[in-house]
Amino acid sequence: MTNSIRVVFFDAADTLFHVRGSVADMYLQHAVQFGFHQKSDSSTQIAHAFRRAFREAPPPVFAVSEPAQIKQSERLWWFDIVHNVFYRVGMFERFDDFFDQVFRAFEDHRAWRLFPETVSTLARLKAQGLELGIISNFDSRLFTVMRGLGIADSFDTVTISSLAHAAKPAPQIFRTALEKHAIDPEEALHVGDSMREDVEGARKAGLHTALLDRDGTLKPVDIPILKNLEDVIPLLDRIE
Repeated sequence: MTNSIRVVFFDAADTLFHVRGSVADMYLQHAVQFGFHQKSDSSTQIAHAFRRAFREAPPPVFAVSEPAQIKQSERLWWFDIVHNVFYRVGMFERFDDFFDQVFRAFEDHRAWRLFPETVSTLARLKAQGLELGIISNFDSRLFTVMRGLGIADSFDTVTISSLAHAAKPAPQIFRTALEKHAIDPEEALHVGDSMREDVEGARKAGLHTALLDRDGTLKPVDIPILKNLEDVIPLLDRIE
């Protein structure tokens, strides 16, 4: 490598892979099995309610350290979000049974799909001698999803908020990831699809950053914008 980058970090969901269909459609598909009364605009209503509930939720950081307690805290965090969604669009009697099923469904890799260039891009980066890591606010189900999608072995480290006791955009989660690789911030690049969580958070921690904009809808900003993950390769040659 001719530049100073030793590690490339990635966000996980909507950067490396995405939900098959949509979160709203997944919720609706499972909810109707447990008595939710579907309307013609239910999917749209659920999508709007989910965005609001997710935005209003506290960071997924918990004051527990035992693995079982962490997983339980993650589950309760998601229960509150999903309950908030259906409180807005229409509650139903068997909500708890629905939540148990849909929570497990999102741990199944078949609920997710890799972006077309993910595997090849990761392989090219590894071939260049770079270490790879994930920095994500995803919960512990991420490890199962990654194994199912066949990308777990591509990464040297995975740092998630519930285990790091810090969530993006807090600089601490990025510092925790850096410590795992024993590198300085300027030796790392972080790639993600969120200006606030990925770009602003990584910048505060001193990392190089790049914003993934697959739809080409973002206005020009003073950071590299990638149309897909393949754009990381030429970007590395421009970082000094």
